[in-house]
Amino acid sequence: MKASVRKAAKLRRPTTPRNNDRRVLGPHPRRRFLRLAAGTAALPAVSRVAWAQAYPTRPITMIVPIAAGSSSDVVGRLLAERMGTALGQPIIIENVPGADGSIGVGRVARARPDGYTIEFGALTMNVLNGAFYSLSYDLLGDLTPISPVATVPFVLYAKASLPAKDLKELIAWLRANPNKASAGVISVGFRMMMALFQKETRTRFTFVPYRGVAPELQDLVGGRIDFFFESPIQLPLMRAGNIKAYAVTSDARLSEAADIPTFSEMGLPSVSYSAWLGLFAPKNVPQEIVGKLNAAAVEALADQAVRSRLADLGYEVYPRGHQTPEALGALRKAAVEKWWPIIKELGVRAE
Repeated sequence: MKASVRKAAKLRRPTTPRNNDRRVLGPHPRRRFLRLAAGTAALPAVSRVAWAQAYPTRPITMIVPIAAGSSSDVVGRLLAERMGTALGQPIIIENVPGADGSIGVGRVARARPDGYTIEFGALTMNVLNGAFYSLSYDLLGDLTPISPVATVPFVLYAKASLPAKDLKELIAWLRANPNKASAGVISVGFRMMMALFQKETRTRFTFVPYRGVAPELQDLVGGRIDFFFESPIQLPLMRAGNIKAYAVTSDARLSEAADIPTFSEMGLPSVSYSAWLGLFAPKNVPQEIVGKLNAAAVEALADQAVRSRLADLGYEVYPRGHQTPEALGALRKAAVEKWWPIIKELGVRAE
């Protein structure tokens, strides 16, 4: 009996294998898991790099947050066509107006950061509307600058039948007829400048809001409103005698309309303003894609046909050294610091 117990215990006793009998064990399970996790995490990064290198493989949508027919829309279409050639894929314009551009900009801010949705923006919708609206996105944090495009001043146009021959006579007429004149406005930029003009000239007149420049221009030519601010794109109508032009908001006279004085010359230096246009993408777009879009924009802006057309429209292309994401980011920041306090001081409200 005792011998049987001793024999059973001996059978259960663990034995230590000899050195030449030891098994080769794999890494510790936890280490194996960490290695696998690291490899899995690396896959998307590698995939993102390859995807960015192949970009673009399909058409790109360019959101223009303003109605078709405006000078900004014309410039956006011109740039999109030339950039599409450089990128090897078409860029399709989609006008998304409303709420002074914030609807279109918001759509870009919420788009997938894959480079297939970009914005042709401007000072008005990418800076100024932040002082007018409680936005659902962060103007500075949710949009990635690609490149500034061009800058353009405003011209104060008036209906042809207005009795004033120059800006001084216009101001005198407005003071003699308080609240009898009407001014068209189509965006926060024009509304701000019209309010600034009203304050600096100590005049009072009615603001008439419009959804786009086409109906506003039609009403000015037809005499249903008295004046408005617009870009130099309307100068041909002035030369044809359909409307008048009193002054320009640029620091110097326009080369294409040297007979129109600046507001500064006429004793109103604070009524100076130049809007800029620029390209933006959603935040978190890979830098490789931002670089490709920037290179396409630079190539487009170097095209002599593009530059000539922009000059005809009254736009000045930024120098090559300023056609960078960093330059556009700096323009945006400076505009916020300058114009937001002025808008609040003027008490201007969104329509």
